Amino acid sequence: MRWALAAGLLVALIVIASPVSALDHQLLTFHMVQHLVLMTIAAPLILAGIPATAKLQRSRAARLLLHPVSCWLAGTGVVLAWHVPAAHQLTMSSPSWHFLQQVSFLAGGLLFWRPVMAGGPMEPLVPIYLLLATFPCDALSAFLAFCGRVVYGCHHAPAAPFGLTPLQDQQCAGALMWFWVTIAYLVPAVAVTLRLLSPRPERE
Repeated sequence: MRWALAAGLLVALIVIASPVSALDHQLLTFHMVQHLVLMTIAAPLILAGIPATAKLQRSRAARLLLHPVSCWLAGTGVVLAWHVPAAHQLTMSSPSWHFLQQVSFLAGGLLFWRPVMAGGPMEPLVPIYLLLATFPCDALSAFLAFCGRVVYGCHHAPAAPFGLTPLQDQQCAGALMWFWVTIAYLVPAVAVTLRLLSPRPERE
């Protein structure tokens, strides 16, 4: 599906390289939209557009990198690491680090969704794989929504867009992440579960 690959690359280009990408310096909520779009929309579209016959060299390093555990850790770890206050502050003060952050979100998303979309022997474990991925994201989003203080000083501007205070912006970002991740991870998990439980036609 070449259209999926083209759509995924276009979405990634808009988020990473267009003037829109600079808006996350003003609102943490927009930063959250960017990283969620890269990881849950652009990455799956790109994977869907890559031909099934395209395979990496099955070296030991490639097998280790593409192991489901490594993919889960990459997708989850990149989210948690870049939301450490010091790391987030660094990306907001340096264009180079900001670009690296955006690219790593996309790369983490590509690795994370690969076992989900590959099918095969991994398919029965996909619901558990996705369910476990919601827990760290839920913890982060709940912290941002309910901690009651501004965590990221770089977004502590006196006049935030849309009339949001910095704390309201942070709470909105946390709530958005909580809702988005729940939908993006649990809906595919339910779909895979229903497919696995549905009766299959017997071969003659």
